[in-house]
Amino acid sequence: MTIDLAAVTREICTIAMDAGAFLLQERSRFQRDAIEYKGLNNLVSYVDKETEKQLVEKLSKLLPEAGFITEEGTTGQEADQSALNWIIDPLDGTANFIHDLPVFSVSIGLAQGSTPIAGVIYDPNRNECFSAWQGGGAFCNGSPITVSPATQLGESLIATGFPYYTFAQMQPYLQILESLMQQTHGLRRMGSAAIDLAYVACGRFDAFYEYNLNSWDMAAGVLLVREAGGLVTDFEGGDAFLFRGDVVAGSGVHTELLKVIQSFWS
Repeated sequence: MTIDLAAVTREICTIAMDAGAFLLQERSRFQRDAIEYKGLNNLVSYVDKETEKQLVEKLSKLLPEAGFITEEGTTGQEADQSALNWIIDPLDGTANFIHDLPVFSVSIGLAQGSTPIAGVIYDPNRNECFSAWQGGGAFCNGSPITVSPATQLGESLIATGFPYYTFAQMQPYLQILESLMQQTHGLRRMGSAAIDLAYVACGRFDAFYEYNLNSWDMAAGVLLVREAGGLVTDFEGGDAFLFRGDVVAGSGVHTELLKVIQSFWS
C-alpha cells in the first residue's frame, strides 16, 4: 500500500493541534496533586494519559494498518518495531507542564521500522506546528524551514537535555558540557527534546544532543531535522538512534560536535 505522506501529514497537524488545545485547557486548571510517578523523577498525569487516548483514537482511523509505540502505553499492546508504527508523545515536557513553564509539545511520528517517514511537533504555547514527510521538506505553520548556516562550534548555540533518572554516564556527560561551554555561544536545556529538535530544524539551535531518550521523544524531530537539511546520527555516528536512545542532530556543526562527544563518551 502506498501512503500519501503529504496528505497524512496535513491530517497529523490537525490532530496534533487539537491535542495541543486540550493541553492548554487542562493546564489552566491543573493541580499538582494529580501528579503520578512512573519512576525516579519520571512524572505523568491524567493529562498525558487522556491526550494519548485521544491521539490513538484519531490516528487509528487515519491509518488503521499502523501500530503504536506510545509513552503511556494506553493501547496495551507491544508493537513490532520493524513494522509501520505511530510513535507518539502526547506531552513532551511533562515536568515543564506541571510547573507551569510554557515549554511543552505534542510529538507524533510515523515510522517504517526505524525510519521516520512523517512527523509533526506542535507547540501550543507559541502556536507553532512543525511538520515534515520523507522527501517533502520541513515546515513551520506551512512555511519552509531549514537548519542554520553555522559550520563551526564557535558560532553555535547548542541544545541538550539533562539526565533525570539514569546517572551512570554522568561523568562523561559533564565533561562534554564543560568542553562545549568553552567552545560555543552557549548551551540550553529546554526540557522538551521534541522542541529542541524542531528548533534545530528551523535554525534557532545549531545542534542538539542527548542520551537516554526514547523513540517517542525524537521520532518526529529527527525527520524534521533531516528534511530541513541537517544531519542526524547516534553517538557512534550511525543510524541506530531511534531505538538506541542517543542522538546528535545538527546543521554544519554536526561533525565537529560529534567529535567532541566521542572524545569523552564510551
